[in-house]
Amino acid sequence: MTASIARLIDHSLLHPTLTDAELRAGCELARRYEVASVCIKPYAVPLAVELLRGSPVKVGTVVGFPHGSSSTATKVAEADDACQAGAVELDAVVNVGKVLSGDWDYVEREIRALVEVAHRHGAILKVIFENDFLPSDEPKLRLCRICEAAGVDFVKTSTGFGYTKLPDGNYNYRGATEHDVRLMRAATTAAVEVKAAGGIRTYDEAARLRALGVTRLGATATEAIMAGEAAAAAPPRG
Repeated sequence: MTASIARLIDHSLLHPTLTDAELRAGCELARRYEVASVCIKPYAVPLAVELLRGSPVKVGTVVGFPHGSSSTATKVAEADDACQAGAVELDAVVNVGKVLSGDWDYVEREIRALVEVAHRHGAILKVIFENDFLPSDEPKLRLCRICEAAGVDFVKTSTGFGYTKLPDGNYNYRGATEHDVRLMRAATTAAVEVKAAGGIRTYDEAARLRALGVTRLGATATEAIMAGEAAAAAPPRG
């Protein structure tokens, strides 16, 4: 029997408008479904630690979110502060401008510095590429190689906030695509896991990504995904 998809979900609680009451409700939902983790706003890490104590749900937060533009020193300080507050998982955004500039020495130094601080605290590090901003597969492949060499625990597709201007003038994002997941899974060894995030709203979408080798799913639509799993498992009527 396939394990519940709940154990792959990082329940995302990152929208800037979320109130403390909504963050509490999100942690309680995560606890009820026993998801893998919550990915909560940095200031709310102590709240999540309190609410999830005694449950299998891990507490995670973000670093350099959502655009990755903070200095390396600031990101390292954010990571250290989050771990000291009780976070055991960190989702850090690469410096996208440096990736697009081809300044790979800078990118690698920053990723290695974040690996060092995360692992020193016994936390895992997930590096977010923000694939919507990358114009081709080459920078994604280069990031995969850098992350593998640096000892990163997960490579991750997106923040869910990587909005780009569309031809009609509106802004939207693609988030996790099957193409990118296949690419990232093929470009890394089993030592590096893949997290898909951005636009995952149904059980069918989540199950397809799991079948491609994803071991974590960033999602706000956890309740809908779990309802879809329950419906898929229900015996047919009649």
